[in-house]
Amino acid sequence: MSADTNTGIRLQVFLAHAGIASRRAAEDIITAGRVSVNGITVSAMGSKVHPGDTVLLDGKPVQAEERRVYLALNKPPGYICSSSDPQGRPLALSLLPGEISERLYNVGRLDFLSCGLIFFTNDGDFAAKLGHPRSGLEKEYVVEATGHIPEELIQAFTKGITIEEVQYQAKAIERVGSRCIRVVLVEGKNREIRRVFSHFHLHPRKLRRVRIGLVKLGTLAEGESRPLTNKEIKDLLEFSHLPQSLVPSPQSLKLRSNTW
Repeated sequence: MSADTNTGIRLQVFLAHAGIASRRAAEDIITAGRVSVNGITVSAMGSKVHPGDTVLLDGKPVQAEERRVYLALNKPPGYICSSSDPQGRPLALSLLPGEISERLYNVGRLDFLSCGLIFFTNDGDFAAKLGHPRSGLEKEYVVEATGHIPEELIQAFTKGITIEEVQYQAKAIERVGSRCIRVVLVEGKNREIRRVFSHFHLHPRKLRRVRIGLVKLGTLAEGESRPLTNKEIKDLLEFSHLPQSLVPSPQSLKLRSNTW
């Protein structure tokens, strides 16, 4: 690698642009010693990649991808949001169109049993902004329970409830039926809805995410995916509550391809 550290691109940014992972996840990959630049293993932050450098991940060449891909998937239950699974469970990635050659990864997660809307991309910046705790993007779920959902659960979840020293609070809840509610979350902590339901000795029979920001699941069939439109990409970034300096310009969005 060139000795001039004032030029080039940070290694974690290069990996994100190559569709390997978000910047945050790329940092973990680097610190694990899985990346080499020009034959030298890099395990610390601060290294940069310059034109002509050879970058390997687990011994395989990595090249920055020029085309940016943004997909919305209706994930069925029984699929895991990960690039691999030691237990051999089916991957949501396997449902994406086979003609896409870019390496994609999920933006956020839906647990194994949950279903509904989730995004896949090879744009590390996009994934990092939407997945940031301060993004403020609303996520709406329809939850069907195994029994009657008590008003006590709705009120506690709306006002905020502490379970095992973790605070959970929905932005809004609407009752749809005796056993069904719509829940809007903003922060979206790990298994938040399931933990609240379990606290009230109740279990979701079906948990489906139907909206992220302004993007709705709509009539997209389970197991099917579609490209996000340029407007949807722009809206997702603009409606995330992040500093404007972190949001790509409309001009840069026009240069990105979201075709299949």
